[in-house]
Amino acid sequence: MDGTITNTICIVVGSLAGAWLHSGIKEKYKRVLYDALGLASLAIGLNAAITHFPQSKYPVLFIVSLALGGVVGTWLDIDGRFQRLVNKHSKGGGEKHLAEGLSTAILLYCIGPLSMLGPVISALKGDNTFLFTNSTLDLVSSFVFGSTYGIGMVLAAPVLFCWQGMFYFIARLSSQAISDALMAELLVIGGLMIFGSGLGLLGIKNCKTLNFLPALLVPVIWFLVLTIL
Repeated sequence: MDGTITNTICIVVGSLAGAWLHSGIKEKYKRVLYDALGLASLAIGLNAAITHFPQSKYPVLFIVSLALGGVVGTWLDIDGRFQRLVNKHSKGGGEKHLAEGLSTAILLYCIGPLSMLGPVISALKGDNTFLFTNSTLDLVSSFVFGSTYGIGMVLAAPVLFCWQGMFYFIARLSSQAISDALMAELLVIGGLMIFGSGLGLLGIKNCKTLNFLPALLVPVIWFLVLTIL
């Protein structure tokens, strides 16, 4: 768990350091940072989806997953509940977009190749290279998020810890539980979710990306059914 702990600490440090500069940044520069984060999200998300799509054994599965997951997420109103919860406890003003920033940051930190493969490799081989690399990237991105959205961005750190911890302990319990095929499907869906967050940051389209979170469960259920059969 050393890699995950390091990754979590880097997000906390980066967020706090960025938040320290938050109040001193003019609104026009914050807008530029919004756009920068949006463009980065588009690139990272699209790259993850395109890179892992050729590895998919079921090319239609990601479409079914997004469709079913989106319907379930909309029915549960995951995005709306999250937005209301965060905005209720934010201070307003410079933090009025905190929910938007948190949702994007959580997706970027968690739904990525390094963050998902890293804890698995750490558990199976004791190699934290992926996680240490991811820690460096998240240190920089968390600084930008903190300087843009404020100190509330530190809340993404415990989410990352729980997320990577889940992959770590599943891999420790069973080396076959998370196959390369399943990981490919999750990364394609996750990449498209990150891409959707980028569209929201750029003001192009509010996809309410968090409503698609249940889509990540569809490939898991599919592969579980195949294993049983």
